Formats: sequence, C-alpha cells, structure tokens
Amino acid sequence: MESVEHEELLRFFHRHKTEMSLMENPQILLNQLRDHNLIPEDRYKKVSRMRSKANMKNGMYDLLDWLERERSDHIGLFWKCVFKDSIRNQYVTLQKLHISLLDGSFQFEPNLPEKLEKEETEKRKRKEPSEEENGKGNSVKKKKKKKTRGVGEEDDDEEQAGPSGQATQKKKSKKLCFSSPLKRGEKGNIWTWGIFKNQIPVTCGDKEGFLNRQRLAKGEKCIVVEKQWYTPGEFEKFAGKASCRNWKLSIRCKGTTLGKLIQEGHLKVKSYKRSTKAKKSLLSDRVPTVSAGEGDDDFDEEEQDSSSDRQSSTNTTEEEDDAGEQTEEQSDDREDVHKTVFKVTCGDVAATLHKKRFVSAGILGKCIRTEKSWMTPVDFVKEVLCETDVSWKKDITCEGKPLGDLIEKNILSCHSLFCDCRLCAPDSEDLDNQKNDDECWICRSEGKLVECDYCPRSFHQTCHLPHVEDAILEDESLWACTFCVFTKYKESFSSMETTAAALSCNISEHMQQCQYLLLYLYNTDQQQIFATNPTLYLSDQTTVVTTPMWFGRVAEKLQEKQYQTVGDFVSDVHLIFTNCASYNRDNPEFTAMGVTVKEFFDREFENAFKIQEETADS
Repeated sequence: MESVEHEELLRFFHRHKTEMSLMENPQILLNQLRDHNLIPEDRYKKVSRMRSKANMKNGMYDLLDWLERERSDHIGLFWKCVFKDSIRNQYVTLQKLHISLLDGSFQFEPNLPEKLEKEETEKRKRKEPSEEENGKGNSVKKKKKKKTRGVGEEDDDEEQAGPSGQATQKKKSKKLCFSSPLKRGEKGNIWTWGIFKNQIPVTCGDKEGFLNRQRLAKGEKCIVVEKQWYTPGEFEKFAGKASCRNWKLSIRCKGTTLGKLIQEGHLKVKSYKRSTKAKKSLLSDRVPTVSAGEGDDDFDEEEQDSSSDRQSSTNTTEEEDDAGEQTEEQSDDREDVHKTVFKVTCGDVAATLHKKRFVSAGILGKCIRTEKSWMTPVDFVKEVLCETDVSWKKDITCEGKPLGDLIEKNILSCHSLFCDCRLCAPDSEDLDNQKNDDECWICRSEGKLVECDYCPRSFHQTCHLPHVEDAILEDESLWACTFCVFTKYKESFSSMETTAAALSCNISEHMQQCQYLLLYLYNTDQQQIFATNPTLYLSDQTTVVTTPMWFGRVAEKLQEKQYQTVGDFVSDVHLIFTNCASYNRDNPEFTAMGVTVKEFFDREFENAFKIQEETADS
C-alpha cells in the first residue's frame, strides 16, 4: 500500500466511505479509530451511544465524512489501522477494499465528476467580468440552464470578458467511463458505435475476427473467422496464444482487452457450470444420478483467472553485484508463473493450492486441497492452527516462503474488488461445486464429472470402477466413490493369513478390493505411463513383449468380469511391470518407474487384503 499516492488513498476513501458506513457492528472499527487518535472523543461517544441501526449508519457516515474533511492528512494512517489483520478479518467490506488496493484494481474505477457546487462557483467567477462590462444580466441564468444537461455532454462555448461579450472559447468535455461524451459523427471507442451494436472486431496475435455480443452473453461460440465459429479459448489457441490461458487478456478490440470491456460493462459473459453432480446412497445397489448440466471447460477454466489484468515489470536499476542473484530469482518467478498447482503447508499439514480457484480474498474461493476437502485459505489456517484470528498470507507457506510473496509477485492473480465470477460471487450451486475436484481423479482431465459426496474426488463415469452407467442414473440420494466405500468398510473385510491365500480367492467375493487397488494404481501413476496401450506409441514393443498389458485393459477385464480369481487380476497387473522391465533394459529410468509403482501396488495389496504372514514371521 506504500506505493499508492496520498491523493489516490484520499480519493479511494471518498468513493467508499458510504460502503464502510453500512458495515454491521462497527464498534470494533470505532475503537480502532479512537485508539489511533483519528476521531475526537465526543464524536466517538455520540456514535457509540446510538442504538438504532439506521442512526448508527448515518452516524458512521457523518464521522467518516468529518474524518475526510478534518483529518485528510492522516488518511494513510486510517487505512493502515483498519487494514490490520485483527480488524480487517471482522469486516468483509474492509477485506474487499484491501484487495482492491493491493492488486491495483481500484485504478479501473470510473473517474468522478467534480462537485457541482464547486464547478458552478468557478463559472460564476469567470462570468462576472463579462456581466459587468456588457450589462447582460441573463448570462448567469443561461449558464445554469446549460448545466442541466448530462454529465458526459460538453459546452461548446463559454463567454469571456470582452467588449462584445460574444467571444467563445472551446472547453474540453469531461469523459467518464461507461458513457460516451462524443457527438454524432465524432470518432471514439468503436464498441460504443451503433454499427457495432451486435458484433465488434477482435484480434489475437495476428488473427482477426468478429465477436458476436449475443453469442458471448449466451456462452456460445461467439468469434467468427472466415465462416468458422470459435469460443474465445478456441480462438486464442487458433491464434497460437494457447500458453496465455487467459483469453480476456490475449483477445483485444482495437488495443483494449476483452477483460476490460467486460469489467466496464460493454460486454456480458454468461457463467458456466464446471461439472456434473452425481448422487447415490452409500453402498446402495443403485448407481448415482447426474443432477447438474454438462460444463463448458473453455469458458469455465479461463473465467476465473481473468477477473483482473496482471501487469509485471522488471527493475533494471539494481547494482551489478546483485545482478546474478536477481536474475536467478526472476527466472524462478517466471517458472512459478506457469505453475497451476503449488505445494503449500500450514504448521505440519501439507496441501495443494490450485491457481485457477484462487481469488486473493482468503475467505472466498476454495483453492486449498487437502486429502479430505477443499477449503478457503482462511478455513485451512483455522482448521490447522485452531485459531480464529489468522493471517493466512503469512501462516500458509510455499517452499518456505509466505503465500503473500506469490501475490506480491503476481504469480497468484488477484481478482478485482468488483469481480462477479462464480468464485467471488458464488450462488449455492457454485459453492456446492467447489467442494469437489475440477478434473477426474483417475485420468487428470476435465469434462462431465461425477462428484463424490463424501470426499473431494471427481470421476468420469467410465474412469470410475465400477462404471457409472447412464441407464441407472436416477437416484437423488448421496453417492460415495469406491475409495470412500473401501475406507468405510475396510475393517469388515476378512483377514488373509498369506498372500497365496488371497490370490486363490474367487474375485467375485473381493471385487471391491480389486477395484480400489486398480484406481489406486491409476492415481499413483501421475504421468499416466502405464494407463494406455503402449503399442500405440511404441511400434517396436511387440518385438520384445508378447502380451502387451496396461491399466486400461485390466480395468476393462474387471468391468466385464473376465477374471476368475484374485490371482488372475494380480498376474495381469504384474505383467505390466514385467513388460516395462523387458522393453526398457537399456533405459534404467523407466525401469525404475515400473519398479516403484509395482512396490506401491504390492504394499497396498497387503493392506487391502489384510495379509498377516509378515506379522506372523516377526
């Protein structure tokens, strides 16, 4: 906040004092202002004694208005004392104002016109010499009449002192955002022209097209290039800017980003759901039902990351001795900018922070993923530290550095104070969707997802085992995934004395464990090396391997009930890693990957079937 000029802080205060006066239970704020000698004792007591909410709000506004008039030199101290964590966390309004100052979004607020009284006074002063010399008493009255026009309009001439009283002088119009002061026929922002009422020209890189306003508002493919329609994300990829992953910044209309046009109200964008919601009774014989609509990945993914424009600059005035260290740090920052998931910790608890869900407010956007749930940064810190007064930007760390560092370096993008995306202004369905993952827990891709009601996992219908079939998606009760069912009923499974005893069991009696083990393997194989048919990308594998095998094939055989015993299932799983070792004899890196995943499987197999032989030997 130190980088914000005093005049800007004062203007910011002037704009938002009404909002601050409407805050509920302002006594804590009053106490803080009193403790910093920003308000006099008599005014403090007067407002504190008010019992009516309406009177309290009026009293708070009068107090803030007095502070603006009489304590304007101390406006910086005002913001520092109300933005202290213990005070700010009590009021959502202060939290939003703090974000607006930190991310610079306050600079996009429309310019305010001058106060009417001041402008009229100046005009009277300028007119007085002319009236005295010319004796025209109706000049002031005429000017007052002209002032009844719209704020965005301009006066073409202004009388000056002179012998005739008819001399005119051009006066610049006062231009406001959200309105056009231009006269008919004059040039200006083309998105306000009548000819572009339905569509506007847009560019991305060296590609040009036209954006249909109505299609954008409906969430349809809205950009046309040579009779081919694209969504904004598809147009961004078509232009070779896919790495930006932020069409509201990469697509422009005459040099102005679509994000700014949306923010200023010139364009409207429809909100989209991310995934499909499934419901089913725990361990019911019926399969879950999908109760929400299919998502639009293109709009959903980018809408969250583009609520505010990001700007970065490099300071080249450092001394030469620090140049090497600075360059290395900047290189690390550039790498972090492209990350989408960050490993974070609070106390001794580890979690992941997902960039696309982060909005910077702390109390909004469930962007922290733990093993059990999605949480906002504030909720994460409160649960771990068991404290109510938290400073999440300091308490949450990423690679040893506080989360606030990532925000200051614009590695984590802050949404604007006025952002109305599904994270900043969520409805009940949006809040419900934030409880689960945005991508499939198995294949790590998005699309139509079935969401577990007992954990944060989501799945594609055919990725989950058993498959979630469309024909029986009719149950509205809660649904549990295989992971949750296995965890809940693991203790009821019978123990096995030896591995051989487990392998000889009929698989129909242990289908739950086998399905869990294969899903566990899928998730362990983060790079999806063993998930798909290797012969599709290794043309010479069949010269070394006689029977190719992969997770997808094992899943098909499980789903189709082709295995007779648990041993048949385990044999196919082990064959995957045997093939890997045979084909990669000269590639120890891939061989080691296969060994590592096999060890995970064998260890979890003993856990799932509760093998007792090792315990007996010891």
